[in-house]
Amino acid sequence: MLEHPDVDDAKIIDCLTENYGLKVVDLSFLPIGNDVNSGAFRVRADSTDTHYYLKLRRGPFDQASVAVPAFLADGGSTHVIPPLPTRGHELQAHLRPFTLVLYPFVEGRNAFQIPLTPSLWTELGVALKGLHSTVLPAAVQALLPRESFSVPSLRVVTHLLARIERETFQEPTAATLAEFIKSKRDVIRLIVRRAESLAHVLGMDDETFVPCHGDIHAANVLVDGHGGLFLVDWDTLVLAPKERDLMFIGAGVGGAWNQREEAILFYQGYGQAPVDHRALDYYRSERIVEDIAAYGEEILLTDAGGQDRGRGFKKFRAQFEPGNVVDAALTGNTS
Repeated sequence: MLEHPDVDDAKIIDCLTENYGLKVVDLSFLPIGNDVNSGAFRVRADSTDTHYYLKLRRGPFDQASVAVPAFLADGGSTHVIPPLPTRGHELQAHLRPFTLVLYPFVEGRNAFQIPLTPSLWTELGVALKGLHSTVLPAAVQALLPRESFSVPSLRVVTHLLARIERETFQEPTAATLAEFIKSKRDVIRLIVRRAESLAHVLGMDDETFVPCHGDIHAANVLVDGHGGLFLVDWDTLVLAPKERDLMFIGAGVGGAWNQREEAILFYQGYGQAPVDHRALDYYRSERIVEDIAAYGEEILLTDAGGQDRGRGFKKFRAQFEPGNVVDAALTGNTS
């Protein structure tokens, strides 16, 4: 979210005081992240000068996004930043229509901003293997959705492709996006067909499901000043084949993580494991379809979003650049 959420800072501060007992002396909005329903803030509290990271989530809230990292941290994982409990021992607070989650503030940069060193690539493998090997308590596991190999966004993308052929869009960003989609419609249709076909094949198989982060690209890997590596942003947790996460190694998300040498280092930490390349191909295609649907609906079907609209178009267009996700999905993987 690039623009401040529609809520007064004073109300956020009152919520933090009531639920966490914080005496807030500074609240700073951070224009970061890709989710238009999530806002981030840096919080500075009282005379101890302690800093916190605050996340505001608008709309439905996934309890697994806090329960799983809290469980992992309690079990000794050093690769998560666990949410802080409220006075009432909850992992979140509420300020309608937002859910608030408070974390320790970790000063660092993500893996887009600071490319992973060889040792950190291996450490990322260790971190994901640890997650995939975790046996969650039944109550926590029940919070996670289960992979169904259904792609509702296939219908959305098909609808958008038909709509841009018959409509003229007046809003400038929408008009530009519509013309760009027209120029890429053959590639988009190919990816849609691939996702649909592989979904059917994989849905017939007896797959082993493990806890998966679900969105472990470079922006969701944080490296602190001491070389510590953290997996962040747990909003997409799912029980799925391990390839749900492994597909990001070599997928080219954001034009990064597309080198074979990186995959070799990663698997030194993850360990040797049979990889279902059909599942990798499915998840890479499925992610592109999901993004086309999300950005398409956000820009073509509404005029809302302000600065987020322009950034959304740039991210949409970037997917088709050499070395990015469409290129990686169509040319094969590097794992």
